[in-house]
Amino acid sequence: MYVEQFFVKGLAHSSYLLGGTDTCAIVDPQRDIEVYLHAAEEMGMKITHILETHLHADFISGHLDLADATGAVIYAPKSAKCRFRHRAVAEGDSFRIENMSIRVLETPGHTPEHISYVVTDRSRGKEPAAVFCGDTLFVGDVGRPDLFPGKARDLAHKLYDSLHGKLMALPDFCDVYPAHGAGSLCGRAMGAKRWTTIGYERRCNPALQIPDREQFIRSLTTDMPAAPDHFSRCSAINGKGPARVHTLPGILLMDPARFSKAAGKKNTIVLDIRSYDAFGGQHVPGAYNIDISGNFSTFAGWVLPPDHDILLVAGSGEEAYEAGVLLRRVGLDRVVGYLDGGMFEWSRQGLPTGHVPQVSVRELNQLMKGRSELTLVDVRAAGEYEAVHIEGAVNIPAPDLRTRHGSLKKSRPVAVICSTGHRSSLSASLLKQAGFANVCNVAGGMTGYSAAGFSPECPMCVAPHVPRTS
Repeated sequence: MYVEQFFVKGLAHSSYLLGGTDTCAIVDPQRDIEVYLHAAEEMGMKITHILETHLHADFISGHLDLADATGAVIYAPKSAKCRFRHRAVAEGDSFRIENMSIRVLETPGHTPEHISYVVTDRSRGKEPAAVFCGDTLFVGDVGRPDLFPGKARDLAHKLYDSLHGKLMALPDFCDVYPAHGAGSLCGRAMGAKRWTTIGYERRCNPALQIPDREQFIRSLTTDMPAAPDHFSRCSAINGKGPARVHTLPGILLMDPARFSKAAGKKNTIVLDIRSYDAFGGQHVPGAYNIDISGNFSTFAGWVLPPDHDILLVAGSGEEAYEAGVLLRRVGLDRVVGYLDGGMFEWSRQGLPTGHVPQVSVRELNQLMKGRSELTLVDVRAAGEYEAVHIEGAVNIPAPDLRTRHGSLKKSRPVAVICSTGHRSSLSASLLKQAGFANVCNVAGGMTGYSAAGFSPECPMCVAPHVPRTS
């Protein structure tokens, strides 16, 4: 038995190649499938099986593209009632890949249709060697059950049974391969380690240390992190069957005049993927700013309208192509073009530009002392804000500014701060769209503010391995 993990940063998604000698399965594939084709070819294996644990909420699966490319059979939960060609499996079903026996467990809780695949390597023994548990069990955490309105309590009840009645019945030495790691919003607080064992989680996973069912349910249905907008879309897309990537239109190179004309069309948005300092210097008026080096896919899926065409402003054609891949991962398939020559050519053509002044943390410190009319908006998540914040700051998490900007006065200057400057620049772009004229971004964020000695260090801002969210 051979296992190879593929980890997608930002989404913190893990997929796997489960191989024998000549054939293999891909478990919970990402949408850009070339990585699996290359890995299988390198190992001299043929991809014959595609195993889906559930209808993923946070990304679009590559199961259909992979099946088209390889002829592999897709295995998916029977209760999901998927609308594409597949083999529907349920509790007790089993199949083989060479010397490996794979048994299906129904493990609902994170989603209603969730299953896990228990693998026994019969070339070595008769006991389970590994379980691919999707989003039921994580390293140091369990799947959140609150993604379906009105069903959180029922799903938490089922999750308790899936964990204690099924997964914890596996041997302590059984390897656990989850579908997500630290930084994913499919759980509350996953560990950075990317795989674990049943025994270690039995002893050290905080959620599994709650023996009382009611207490377990309460812990997973209160104070959960916000769920991004695309969580409510991706499950349905995955169940129906996503559009094949090869059928999507290419991204056109547009000169400034053509780009400007396209940007003025109804149901079209401009997305600037450059760094916050570049965006602040000059940008296409009305553009969103999501830095491609940050938690790009999550925030794009969260705040961008899925029914709009997307025009990109990038530092290069390579960046624009990469952004197209990252956007498709969260179901944003309508990327139609990018600006040839970037903002340099845009400005050379005499077209209008917007600006967001960048202020240092030292400038902010002086402003907070001397200008009582300044509104400081802290756009980090509530937990980050509660850990450390600047006195007088208003906490509105970045995505919430789309609907909560009305609580701020447009007549007052606004400074926006996050942990480093990425989320605050997105927030500044949202405020500019809402008609706020006097908006500045705090470069360096709370990390820089603490480094300058103006506040204690925020433990969440400096935590390693975890992309910043909400």
